[in-house]
Amino acid sequence: MSVFAEKLKELRKEKGLTQQKVADSLNISQPNYRRWESGERRPSVETLVMLAVYFNVSTDYLLGRKKERN
Repeated sequence: MSVFAEKLKELRKEKGLTQQKVADSLNISQPNYRRWESGERRPSVETLVMLAVYFNVSTDYLLGRKKERN
């Protein structure tokens, strides 16, 4: 599993959210979100930014480039 996938799953679980809830909040499909969490695919740059804003972290944190969340 990629660092991105691990971080995404960790952040979602910390907030007590389901994949469906996150997908609905971001207006994306749950299967697409599941693929990101499983490491099958990566989101577009625009969606990566949306995820970072949603989880209140930096894109560098999501990508594993920084240990600090912001």
